[in-house]
Amino acid sequence: MKSISTFSPENTPKTKEQFMIKFFKNLYNRIVAFLNAPHLRRPMAAMLLLTAAVQMWAAGNGLAGINEATSMVTSYFDPGTKLIYAIGAVVGLIGGVKVYGKFSSGDPDTSKTAASWFGACIFLIVAATILRSFFL
Repeated sequence: MKSISTFSPENTPKTKEQFMIKFFKNLYNRIVAFLNAPHLRRPMAAMLLLTAAVQMWAAGNGLAGINEATSMVTSYFDPGTKLIYAIGAVVGLIGGVKVYGKFSSGDPDTSKTAASWFGACIFLIVAATILRSFFL
């Protein structure tokens, strides 16, 4: 087995970087020596096996919770989609009234206003449809 070096006055590092390098090498060597000790292999294997078994046992309850949360979230998509469609309809009506008012007054900026209101309605409808298709 490799002996683990300690700090002595003749091999003391001169700079902080040398000190840190020597410290971490020493720490690494001690950890490797500890993990390679033959009398510790069986207890460490037993602890790892026990940890894995506990994690598998606990995962069953988590899976039921995830499935319940998934069903709850997906149940909100139908009302949410209908709400977004209704908001799109209201935005379309408001936009139609605004565009009609601008068109009646002879405003030259009517086409830009119509395009922006119509684009907002299209965005709401497309966004609701895409979100529904992604998650359901």
